[in-house]
Amino acid sequence: MTVLATALSDFLHAAVEPQVQVDAIGIGAIYALMAVGIGLVFGVLRLVNFAYGQLVMAGAFALAYASDQDWPVWLGIVLCFVVVITLTLAMERVVFRPLRGKPAATMLVATFAVAFLLQAVALLIDQTDDTLGEPAASLAKLNVPWTILGTDVRKITVVAIVTAAVCLAGLVLILSRTTVGLHMRAAAMDFETARLLGVRADRVIGSAVLLSGILAATVAVMLTVQQPLVTSTFALRETIVVLAGVVLGGMNRLFSATLGGFAIGYASGLLGGALPTAQSQYLPSILFGLVIVILLVRPGGLFTRGPGPVERV
Repeated sequence: MTVLATALSDFLHAAVEPQVQVDAIGIGAIYALMAVGIGLVFGVLRLVNFAYGQLVMAGAFALAYASDQDWPVWLGIVLCFVVVITLTLAMERVVFRPLRGKPAATMLVATFAVAFLLQAVALLIDQTDDTLGEPAASLAKLNVPWTILGTDVRKITVVAIVTAAVCLAGLVLILSRTTVGLHMRAAAMDFETARLLGVRADRVIGSAVLLSGILAATVAVMLTVQQPLVTSTFALRETIVVLAGVVLGGMNRLFSATLGGFAIGYASGLLGGALPTAQSQYLPSILFGLVIVILLVRPGGLFTRGPGPVERV
């Protein structure tokens, strides 16, 4: 009992350290952006896009390629956005649109197929130089820390927090102040009725998918700074964790899903920073165990207020 109390005391002491808190907030901000991208597609199509992580992975490979060619950082970031947005729109046009009227299970399996296809292609590209992993060394400068009041604050942490705040604020403005945003909200509430009232399905779905692609490219840049060695499984773990966070927060509302993504990212960073290195292998078990417990208590989501019709976007 004394050993358990001592371990708990050490964990709590480490968890409140400013360094751990700053890093946890930075991870939470990145996961929140991923949750928004997943939630946008779900809100309109009622589809959980399991290929979202592979879109992030494709952007990371674009950054690694630009780094290998000694391109300027800004040009590599532009290439990342071009690759991710192109793949996102191609996925919507080739896969999502033809299957739009099919059962949800069919579309879900299709996203799995796309995910494994992109992962297989990435593995083939990665093996062309007989090595596993492509470095994106040119982005390393963004991971250099600033020392503020004795705490090392990495540049990417500040960038992640500011970018998340700006992206979420911009998304709120788009959804509340633009015609296409209002159409997306209407489609999220009742797609068929919205179509009868004149909402163009292709435009609404295309806009939601495009926004999710932009967010995926943004996440690709920030994750690549933190994990500069890009492999075919890049962002896979993060996607699984974020999907759990979206369910944890409540998939019925974009705001709730975003909070869920931030919460699970923050918890992941907090546990990762506070747990001793020798016990870090227990992090996934603890994290998903907490998710199960919370969903048993709040099956509708941690940040939902109750049943009934809700606005999903």
